[in-house]
Amino acid sequence: MQKYIDLRNNLDLEKLKEPASIIRDGGIVIFPTETVYGIGTNGFNEESIRKIYEIKKRDFSKPISLLVSNMEMVKMVAEDISDLEYALMEKFWPGPFTIILKKKKDVPDILTANGDTVGIRMPSGEIAKKIIEYAGVPIATPSANISGKPSGTNIDNIIKDFDGKVDCIIDSGESKLGIASTIVKVINNVPHILREGSITKKQI
Repeated sequence: MQKYIDLRNNLDLEKLKEPASIIRDGGIVIFPTETVYGIGTNGFNEESIRKIYEIKKRDFSKPISLLVSNMEMVKMVAEDISDLEYALMEKFWPGPFTIILKKKKDVPDILTANGDTVGIRMPSGEIAKKIIEYAGVPIATPSANISGKPSGTNIDNIIKDFDGKVDCIIDSGESKLGIASTIVKVINNVPHILREGSITKKQI
């Protein structure tokens, strides 16, 4: 049965232990980040990542990024990290900034569309940070919307789209930023913006 957790008026972080456990065990949870709502599962669980693609009607050629809560988690999924990549993470994390890094072999190929890199972000939203921390694993998290529709910022629309298809929905009202994260990849020691979000080219 799908669980609903209302945190709109009372931010009780203890309530996040159950959805974090659901994620760790390969379940699927919709939760808020500071950018938009995400639909997440255990980033090492190939079967549950496949379910997210199917629920979202997302093309398998589109990679999914991972959310982390600390640098130790980054090292669980990425390798050969350069000084510049570390500097960018230090500057813009936690926040709406996704960096593309070389992935480790343990990261499922389905997550990266068979590529050798993976997008990683450390969110600043309190709920997202705590869920990842409690789960103890990087969380595979695209935005909570059916592919082709606008990113999920309104919980009522999200519930309509995903009702009965996920294991848990966490409601904290409207998203703060409502804009997806900026995505950067370092090529030949130069940062390239693949998608500009609330962090601008000038800031980078």
